[in-house]
Amino acid sequence: MQDGFVKIAAATPDLRVADCVYNAAAIVAKATEAAARGAKLIVFPELCLTGYTCGDLFLQQTLLDGALDALRTVRDETAALGAVVVVGLPLRRHSKLYNVAAVLCGGGLLGLVPKHALPNYAEFYEQRHFTSGAGLEPTPIDLLGQTVLFGGAQVFTCADAPLFTFGVEICEDLWVPTPPSVELAQGGAHIIVNLSASDEIIGKAAYRRDLVRQQSGRLLCAYLYADAGFGESTQDLVFAGHDLIAENGALLAESRLFAHDILYADIDLQRLAHERQRMGTFTTAPAWEMPFRLPVGDCDLADRRFPRTPFVPADPALRDARCEEILTLQATGLATRLRHTRAKTAVIGLSGGLDSTLALIVTVHAFDLLGLAREGILAVTMPCFGTTARTKGNAEQLAEAYGVTLQTVDIKAAVDQHFADIGQDKADLSVTFENGQARMRTLVLMDLANKTGGMVIGTGDLSELALGWATYNGDHMSMYGVNASIPKTLVRYLVAYEAARTPDALAAVLRDVLDTPVSPELLPPKDGAISQKTEDLVGPYELHDFFLYYMLRFGYPPRKIYRIACLTFAGAYDAATIKRWLTTFLRRFFSQQFKRSCLPDGPKVGTITLSPRGDWRMPSDACAALWLAQADAL
Repeated sequence: MQDGFVKIAAATPDLRVADCVYNAAAIVAKATEAAARGAKLIVFPELCLTGYTCGDLFLQQTLLDGALDALRTVRDETAALGAVVVVGLPLRRHSKLYNVAAVLCGGGLLGLVPKHALPNYAEFYEQRHFTSGAGLEPTPIDLLGQTVLFGGAQVFTCADAPLFTFGVEICEDLWVPTPPSVELAQGGAHIIVNLSASDEIIGKAAYRRDLVRQQSGRLLCAYLYADAGFGESTQDLVFAGHDLIAENGALLAESRLFAHDILYADIDLQRLAHERQRMGTFTTAPAWEMPFRLPVGDCDLADRRFPRTPFVPADPALRDARCEEILTLQATGLATRLRHTRAKTAVIGLSGGLDSTLALIVTVHAFDLLGLAREGILAVTMPCFGTTARTKGNAEQLAEAYGVTLQTVDIKAAVDQHFADIGQDKADLSVTFENGQARMRTLVLMDLANKTGGMVIGTGDLSELALGWATYNGDHMSMYGVNASIPKTLVRYLVAYEAARTPDALAAVLRDVLDTPVSPELLPPKDGAISQKTEDLVGPYELHDFFLYYMLRFGYPPRKIYRIACLTFAGAYDAATIKRWLTTFLRRFFSQQFKRSCLPDGPKVGTITLSPRGDWRMPSDACAALWLAQADAL
């Protein structure tokens, strides 16, 4: 099972009420199709061998015998599929009838799980026919020529792929206050399957979708929901076959209502295991572990998508709402700090670049939130050897448009003197040439803050912190870093969001900032244009943000990051380019931790931050050898 991925499927067959022979054939056909696509876990609806809407026919021995014969057929005819198949049927045990899920694999029965919660309200009357399986510990029974456990709290575990674990609940079990899936997940089940026959009424699909998605998030699991559809009796009810697959709070796949297809998803079991390991509040509980053998093999990932910009929602409406929320979080954090420190001014090094523009936007919002005059914002532009007319002009226009105080401090003479003091040849365009300018700018900002009774607002973003693309004790340092948990790809959308809701003159400047190449502007320009482009030096930020997200959020190893990046960025970057920049990312991420170990305060706005006081505590001398060795072997 490469990289922890496994393909699973929910299938809604076209069935006939009480026609067990027909239903078995339909189930086998769907299971065969799903297995051919690579599915290793295939789940069918509740009571699918008979139909859910059999009514008092469930009291007929003929139907019960027909269901067992159908189970034998499905067991035998799916034996060679190389997949686990889960089907529903009525089963009599000690003169009681149970609504049961049968788990099949390799020509045998792995287990029988009875339904716990039997609805007996509104259109439901299951207690007329069935007995609840709640509280039944697994006990051995003989069925179809073999001994199999019957009861709840069974966690089925693949001996060939230990992360491939699942538990079973049935329809209403999910809708009650304490679903069996809670115990199953705590017992080690990474996947919960639900065999359901949920009739369709207005508004129910949305509620069902939220229920499945939220349960997967609450239990840090994948949730596979297979729903009854066409063929069930429509005497009083209609069934829509609403199949759903969710993972850790995200909906991966959803069938069309009233369709009778097979729904697929590629589940990331390593990710789920990492989340449970990371979440100290996720507790464990004993369960009956039911081992089975199944060569899982590789997953083609044809049914899994990884967004190119994982920090940025793809839906425009959601993206705008997220931008508004983030700007509010940033501004509120800064406003709180300004009020607490009784700062009279906020001092920003305004370069006319992307990050300092966002910092200015946030600071303006913070001053507005506090009811302070914007003149108290001191925007300082500090031209030097690499400054272009374009960025300097944009800085001046931004300051004017926002109504903040602009101060220009030309630092060329100060840097010249500094270079003379330390014996630095200006013709030597080394790191000393670059960092001398960055540190001089920080000196100017800090002293202006002291002079005006203010605080320096940091402009560096999360991507730069990850790569260490900041001058130590230069732009690396501030008194409050408002962009500290904003990755570069998201910075662009935040500035674009601001541009979309501002007057035309300001919007035009913001759009020009967005069009300006990302650069520290520390090397002399060529023909008046920026000569030092960050992404030419350290790589594309969309790749680095992708690497950062999956490494920190889910603990992906380099091999897995490389694999999904090659799929996601196919056509944009070739494999060699992705490997090159992944290696760069890993090397810089480890070697530059010392800069992150002494970061200034800044607000956390997303799930990932590199604050040494919060989400990322890493020793500055940690070795990257294991990660780089895996990257080198790609």
